[in-house]
Amino acid sequence: MADSTTQSITIDAAPEAIMAVIADFPAYPEWANAVKSAEVVTEGTGDHAAEVAFGLDAGVFKDAYTLAYDWADDGLSVRWHLTKGQIQKAQQGSYVLDPADGVTTVTYTLSVELNIPMIGMLRRKAEKIIIDTALKELKRRVEG
Repeated sequence: MADSTTQSITIDAAPEAIMAVIADFPAYPEWANAVKSAEVVTEGTGDHAAEVAFGLDAGVFKDAYTLAYDWADDGLSVRWHLTKGQIQKAQQGSYVLDPADGVTTVTYTLSVELNIPMIGMLRRKAEKIIIDTALKELKRRVEG
């Protein structure tokens, strides 16, 4: 897997509230602008999906793909990887939550490989835009 891109944001909420938004995949099209559909394919344990199919439209980047999720028992992180994609060859990512003094720092790490050649610098820039947008939309949803 290629190098990953990482970014953090502080959200004025408890980790449970943030993780509840992250785990509510059917609601993603309501707040994550590029996500046009999100359907739980395989249920996991508790309220967490094991596998989710997404339809994404981020302008020049459109894809239908499926991610498999691994939820930490402590409720402070979730990791995922690509199981099926059209444009993507591989994807690995994670959210890690770090609570302190009534706020939570959310760190998002993402690495994407496409089936089409892309210069590493452009790939990292695209990952940064995806992460930045996702974190801001997550913060708005949780705090809003």
